Parts: sequence; C-alpha cells; structure tokens
Amino acid sequence: MDMPAIVSEYFPGINMQQINEVVEKYQPAWQIISHTWGHETLQEIMQGQVSVPDEVINQAIAENLGQDGPVQSVKLKSKANGRLEILAKTKKAGRIEFSGTIDDFVHNSQESHVTYKVKERALKDHGLASWFFSRMSLSMAQKLFGKVDLGESLPTNIHGNTITVDYKSALDQSELAKATIKEHRVLDMVEIKSAVPHDGYITFTTSLNIPEDIQRDVLDMILRRGLVD
Repeated sequence: MDMPAIVSEYFPGINMQQINEVVEKYQPAWQIISHTWGHETLQEIMQGQVSVPDEVINQAIAENLGQDGPVQSVKLKSKANGRLEILAKTKKAGRIEFSGTIDDFVHNSQESHVTYKVKERALKDHGLASWFFSRMSLSMAQKLFGKVDLGESLPTNIHGNTITVDYKSALDQSELAKATIKEHRVLDMVEIKSAVPHDGYITFTTSLNIPEDIQRDVLDMILRRGLVD
C-alpha cells in the first residue's frame, strides 16, 4: 500500500500520477504505517469499523503466549449475544473457562485500556488472570497496532469479577509509536471507541483523526503544485 491511498480519501480529485512527489516528506513514517496496516485495514479504520475474525485473534494469542508462561493455550469464541467465551489451559489449574463481556475497549492519545467482566464467577488467581488477560487484550487488537512486546505483564486492576488492563505503556514502545508526521505520533491519530463480539468475530469501532495542521499542509502542497483535477 502507498500513501496516495490515504491522501485520496481526504482530498478527492487529486491527480494520483503526481501525488507521490507531494507526500515524499512523509515516507519515513509511511514505511512503518504500511508495515502495520494493509490497505483493507486502513480503509476499515477510516470508515469506522474493523472486524477481526476469532481465528486471527487466536493465532495472535498463540504467538504471544510463549513457551515458559503459566498458560499453555487460550482460545476465545465470540458469540452473537455479545458474550466472549474464553477457554484456557494452564499448568497449575488445568482447564479454565470464562464467559463475559467487553465493557470497554478504548484507545486514544490519552488512554488505552480494556475492561472485561466475567459472568457467573470471580477471578480468584489475580496473577494468572493478569498474565493471560494482558496477552489476550493486545492480541485482540493486533490487526490495529501490529505485534507489540508485552514483557512479563501489563498493569491490571481486578475488582471482583472485573479486570481492566492498561496497555498504554506497551503501545508507547511499539513500532507504530515511532511513526511521526509533523511531530504527531500516528499512534495518537488512531482511536478505538469500543469492541463488540459477534458470531465468530469482534468489531472495533474506530476513527482516524488526522490533525488539522497535517491536513492543511497536504492541501497547501496540492494546491501549490496544481494537482487537483
């Protein structure tokens, strides 16, 4: 995917044969962006909804578990009633099953967190819950942020049967956080407002908030070079 795809979404009527010269100054950031998002994913982010199948999330979870952790496997299954079912196999407790809801899945320039509420049971082993919910949270959004190094675990808050994972520190170390345009981090331009399970997939409500000074800069270059048809 090249940068003219996104420019044309914001500025219809651009002469696409010449636009590469206009956006050359943004290419260093665009190399990271294009590595993180495919063309289809970027379009979905801009259109406000990104749907991620369970099998994609489960593959990402498997890659993030590692070999030496307390959890051997985790499988999630999204349901049409908005529930998210989780089946985990652990070294200590064996098979564990959860069913619950995603009460919050938020990312913006100020905060990044996910809150999951388990139904019909409490989270007794806080250390274990923190470990695998940390990995599950960012695996769910790997299509949006790319692969992120979680370290040992992420900051979590557990109250009764509700767990909140703060993944801002992990995202701040991601490749996407290194991509900047006019001193604005691309990571901060992406917003996630919610995540809702459906039958076999999760839909993320998103937006791409390009700062006004970047929009003005691109538009100014387009007008000065006479690239509008």
